[in-house]
Amino acid sequence: MLDTLAAALQRLPPAPRWLIGLSGGLDSHVLLHGLHGLVRSQAFPPLIAVHVHHGLSPHADQWQAHCESLCRDLGIPLQVLGVDAGPAAGESPEAAARAARYRAIAAVMQSGEVLLTAHHRRDQAETLLLQLLRGAGPAGLAAMPRLKPFGPGWQARPLLDLDRDTLADHARKAGLVWVEDDSNTDPRFDRNLLRQAVMPRLRARWPSVDVTLSRAAMLQAEAQDLLAERAREDLEQVRGRASGTLSVVGLAGLRRPRLRNALRGWLQDKGLPMPGRARLESLIEQMLKAGPDACPRVAWAGAEVRRYRDDLHAMRPLVPVDVGQVWQWTPTAPLQLPELGITLDPAVLRSIWGLDPSILTVPLTVGFRRGGEVIRWRGETRSLKKLLQEAGIPPWERDRLPLIHVDEQLVAVWGMLPGPQD
Repeated sequence: MLDTLAAALQRLPPAPRWLIGLSGGLDSHVLLHGLHGLVRSQAFPPLIAVHVHHGLSPHADQWQAHCESLCRDLGIPLQVLGVDAGPAAGESPEAAARAARYRAIAAVMQSGEVLLTAHHRRDQAETLLLQLLRGAGPAGLAAMPRLKPFGPGWQARPLLDLDRDTLADHARKAGLVWVEDDSNTDPRFDRNLLRQAVMPRLRARWPSVDVTLSRAAMLQAEAQDLLAERAREDLEQVRGRASGTLSVVGLAGLRRPRLRNALRGWLQDKGLPMPGRARLESLIEQMLKAGPDACPRVAWAGAEVRRYRDDLHAMRPLVPVDVGQVWQWTPTAPLQLPELGITLDPAVLRSIWGLDPSILTVPLTVGFRRGGEVIRWRGETRSLKKLLQEAGIPPWERDRLPLIHVDEQLVAVWGMLPGPQD
């Protein structure tokens, strides 16, 4: 086992530190024990264990104490992270706990660090079957990659080529003691039902099913790599006029399978969640068939796509703003607008908008569009609405641009750059 683990670790990218996700169960304890021996004997990065306290089980405190004892005996630092892992309405408890766990770990990682998790070959086989039952395509059927970007660094699974029986045999020979999560036997969870009722029957008929399914996941990963490469090639050809957008005309020239593949690649590059097949088809129909003056929007959990003119824009759902909100600003210091995630800097008013420094000594009023605004622009008074249209600023952004007034006069529009003197 240790030879396989060592070989997997040798393939990892250079890192300032490794973090091991430690639950206290058999799998993560074996990984911790193996890493402890290898890190001492080879030139591997320093190791720290991370335990996430979900608070979902009455035994959670005992599991934390067990992990503390293990790490103390091995002389490995341990960081305990407490999370609220309660599921939202309609959310799977498994998915909620997993998401909370990974968010907490990513938040404490530094650039280039690697999180090591103890997923093994049986986990891989189960994941592929679960994805198949959910109707996943190659990306889902590729199951769990050995290495993937995670937070500011990486997540690695160095035990994927090992069967759980191998890990259990190592644990018994090494005299390891581990905890058992009682939720792992609850058949209400899909993975547990698969693990307890389905996989034993498959192994009885096809003893090498775990190896076979893991190989199938690897082949799907290769297919997904080819699809991703094709998506990158197509996306280069269908760039929109605005940065990060896609051209509707360009997309319309792709066959439907390539179009879907390109859109998935685009969304993935932006770090947005994937829509389901039906929502993706709805997106294609609405965006490609909309009239030139329409601004359709298609949204799903965690993402939305909007069209303006020939460009498709993808983003996190915009947080509503109170368009009636007004701030008083004496621009001797920056003004933070957390609702918009921006900070107004007086230096920009001077350098970009060329405002007289004497104006910047009086309180300014900052607010949003209400209609009918005009502004002095390159020697003439212009309608702000017309200027925003000419600048190609999408409608949903226009209503979120801070307008800066001196008394009743509009003197600057934040985000509408370059300013009138350029």
